[in-house]
Amino acid sequence: MRIDKLLWQLASPLGLSLTLCLLGLLLPALGRRRWGAGVILAAVVWLGVWSLPAVSDALRQSLEGRFANLPVAELPVAEAAVVLGGAIDAGPPGWPYPDLGPAADRVWQAARIFHAGKAKRLILSGGRLAWQGERLPEAQAMGRLLADLGVPAAALVLEERSRSTRENALYSAELIRTLGIERVLLVTSALHMPRALASFRAAGVAAMPAPTDFEVMPQPAQALRWLPDAGALAGSTRALKEYLGWWVYWWRGWA
Repeated sequence: MRIDKLLWQLASPLGLSLTLCLLGLLLPALGRRRWGAGVILAAVVWLGVWSLPAVSDALRQSLEGRFANLPVAELPVAEAAVVLGGAIDAGPPGWPYPDLGPAADRVWQAARIFHAGKAKRLILSGGRLAWQGERLPEAQAMGRLLADLGVPAAALVLEERSRSTRENALYSAELIRTLGIERVLLVTSALHMPRALASFRAAGVAAMPAPTDFEVMPQPAQALRWLPDAGALAGSTRALKEYLGWWVYWWRGWA
């Protein structure tokens, strides 16, 4: 497993809270009983805050709200659309169909863009993660699903090496230059779009956002939005990962 993935697991709300709880259990053995109780309380509060639907929605909206949720008919026309991986899993050898993940809207959005005549080519960017075992590159899995959605193979260009947003941008940029394409639509989840768009533009790609997979919807004010919820914690975790990832990319000059 890559070290950045491991570090993120430790820094995520759940990972950090569990780490603090372990520290809080060890401190009494060192004669720091009050410190131990304080650290455990901090861990519970930290986890609880990010588990509140109202907090989770506000955090995710701070990323998603930068882009309009437009129908495909209102998107600009480009020579190609780049579709980022992280949406589906090809599964082990022998599986006839890919497994659709929560972000599979990306592939559906790509099909809509193609059929609406907004892009004549779809560049599918997604490789294979080493620790997942034997898998097809995600670009191939996306290609299979797009074929089922009526997109001809001649319209697909596969980028099968990337394992991160940074590599999505770099390897797609190589293909875009080779194909002589001037500008592209960038298809990814709205939550992921700020970091992805900055990465592609830093790689010299004239990319225009075509976000999908919007998570936050208008909700009536109610007490339940201030009660902890596992789904809200998962949403907060995704948003915090994007903020941390964007900061790292900015710091390293990748965005």
